[in-house]
Amino acid sequence: MKILIILSRVPFPLEKGDKLRAFNQIKQLSKNHEISIFAINDLGAISEHQAVNVLSKYCKRIEIVNLAWFQIIFNIFRSLVNGLPLQVGYFYSSVAARRLNSMISTVKPDHIYCQLVRTAEYVKDVVDIPKTIDYMDAFSKGVERRIPVASFLFRPILKREHKMLLKYEATVMNWFKSAVIISKQDKEHLSFSGIDSMKIIPNGVDSSYFYPMEVEKKYDVLFCGNMAYSPNIETAEYLVKEILPELLKLQPHVRIGIVGTDPTAQVRALKSKNVEITGWVEDMRTYYASAKVFVAPMQTSIGMQNKLLEAMVMKIPCVTSAMANNAVGAVPEESILIGSDPTTFAKQISSLLNNKDKADRIAENGYNFVLSTYTWERVTDDLERIFS
Repeated sequence: MKILIILSRVPFPLEKGDKLRAFNQIKQLSKNHEISIFAINDLGAISEHQAVNVLSKYCKRIEIVNLAWFQIIFNIFRSLVNGLPLQVGYFYSSVAARRLNSMISTVKPDHIYCQLVRTAEYVKDVVDIPKTIDYMDAFSKGVERRIPVASFLFRPILKREHKMLLKYEATVMNWFKSAVIISKQDKEHLSFSGIDSMKIIPNGVDSSYFYPMEVEKKYDVLFCGNMAYSPNIETAEYLVKEILPELLKLQPHVRIGIVGTDPTAQVRALKSKNVEITGWVEDMRTYYASAKVFVAPMQTSIGMQNKLLEAMVMKIPCVTSAMANNAVGAVPEESILIGSDPTTFAKQISSLLNNKDKADRIAENGYNFVLSTYTWERVTDDLERIFS
């Protein structure tokens, strides 16, 4: 089968969740199918040459469209006029649309797969080729959760975006033969006609890359992610400003590592004698392995936390919020620990630092849970069946 995959970001390097999901799906699908990809590269964010070198191992054709800042400004203005969500308008370019139409004519795909509603506008008029849309996350819910914590000036923009996304997510469903989403929790955040037919395709983890390692323990507690992404910024602040003071009462010399690309000024300001901010790192595995406990106290996140799957499969005991674990589905107190507020997060973390037997038990159970539930081969097989 010839599959054309349309992406709002080039799926390499793998520093964002949507890119990680796309890359691994492409890698698995390429084993049985001919893959072509069409991707937007906004503001020349990545090295096109580097990405093509990697992606060409799995893709027969690669089309990357660079969007300059002035094109993006025009796109956003046009989305305001046309009543589209801003993030849909941001990634939609008439120049890119023409190049995609030309690619479709050349490739003649048997199936089109769009990642995120951001890309749906490009193929809404394609009616003679079966199409699947990956909502991935419930975007509207993610925006809704950010409204209460947004600044006074930014709040009206988010309210408008939430309203537009609710309408657009429902509309998009009618353009595609099939639709998928990352978790049951995200599916339940959506409410419109046809939602019952939407299939759940979770993320996987590459257990041949992420595996238990013996490394000196540099951190008592670790958190990681793209540190320019709002939910990760909010979580890092929550960890340091709310949880850490409670944890210091129990563990006076605790050492926290916050690891991830592009830390904002807000994140860098969290640095202290107890907190290290690393920025981008070459190999995330060594940082997972150097931590006694991994924590993901997400408060406003949607989707699935890849970081939890990666830490668990490296046998690092994890503490997270019920919201984040709802997407993962690990059993509390068996393969993961749950915190509900700064005090309970501190107590759960401290219990693992103080009790090696408990930490080893949670780590072992978490490892076995991920291996039995989340592999890219297994979840992509489910996606492949939807296509065929």
